[in-house]
Amino acid sequence: MTSSTTEMGPQAENNRAKRKVWFLRLAAAVLIAGVSWLVYWLFYSSQFVVTDNAYTAVELSQVTTAVEGTIKEVRVHDTQRVKAGDILALIDDADTSLAVKQAQSDLELALRRVEGYFVRDELLAAKVLAREAEMRGAKAQVDSASTAKLRTAVDFARRKALEKTGSVSGEELTRAESAAIAAQAELALAQANLTLSEANLASAKAERNMNITLIAGTTVSTHPEVMLARAKLEQTQINHRRTEIRASVTGVVSKLQIQVGQRVHSGQSMLVIVPVDDMHVNANFKEVQLSKIQVGQAVEVTSDLYGSRVVFKGRVEGFAAGTGSAFAIIPAQNATGNWIKVVQRVPVRIKLDSTELKAHPLTVGLSMTVRINIDANDK
Repeated sequence: MTSSTTEMGPQAENNRAKRKVWFLRLAAAVLIAGVSWLVYWLFYSSQFVVTDNAYTAVELSQVTTAVEGTIKEVRVHDTQRVKAGDILALIDDADTSLAVKQAQSDLELALRRVEGYFVRDELLAAKVLAREAEMRGAKAQVDSASTAKLRTAVDFARRKALEKTGSVSGEELTRAESAAIAAQAELALAQANLTLSEANLASAKAERNMNITLIAGTTVSTHPEVMLARAKLEQTQINHRRTEIRASVTGVVSKLQIQVGQRVHSGQSMLVIVPVDDMHVNANFKEVQLSKIQVGQAVEVTSDLYGSRVVFKGRVEGFAAGTGSAFAIIPAQNATGNWIKVVQRVPVRIKLDSTELKAHPLTVGLSMTVRINIDANDK
């Protein structure tokens, strides 16, 4: 019994020594790992903020019709890539073509009508001069008739005075009286003609003033009637061009909602163009991370589509005006007494490089992992 116990003592001591060595090795490994992680965090990881709560987004281009009509041709389909300016669809342009022709005719009529205003002004100016000449002639006739009236009246009065002496015969006195009466009538007629001439002159001046009001301060091309007709023509031409539905941006066609023969109305949505070459990422960072993020910082973005083999370069472009919950349909009622504090997230817009997007296309809504270098403040 004593001999067996003596043999187990050295064995147990040896096992304890081995365990101690392994514990020391484990402690050293843990210490080395901790120091390595601390060094990694201090010199590298602390320079970045990371989130995988990020998704691709884009400013969609809604294509709507500005005129009413019937779809004559559809030249695109969903998923088709188009360039800015490409014709997407055609609306029957029969009505707009007629409207353009009518507007052109209205413009020609307006030009001729306004030209007539200017020609008429010259005619009315000549008419005023003629009326003024007539009035001067009438005034001269009045003056002449007044002189004749005075002369005949004096002659009659002198002969009337000589009648008692018998120096003047009755026939001669009668002739003198008739001449005086005729001169009085001539004066009255001349005065009437003068009044008529004055009225005609006033009418001619008023008629010209009315015509001057239509053309004052304008030329044929700048006259309001011509400008209105020209504006209507330009509007009809614009409406005619709008029968060609063109792409406003380069991208991919989506949500096509029209077909040949369909009647469309002004403002109706026809399709959507997704400008995939101008995509950005909305990264939802925690509020505790925002103080380290600045506009212009360098960003590395990876997608679940390509994995870590494709790293997109980007820049911080801006911050949302509120947290995601602030714009929810039913926002959180944090003012109540019964609430649980939840770390909020704020969308940060990341601008991606269009060249990289062309080489490695992305679609809207893909999950992304965003890493921002908080030490890179170059803008």
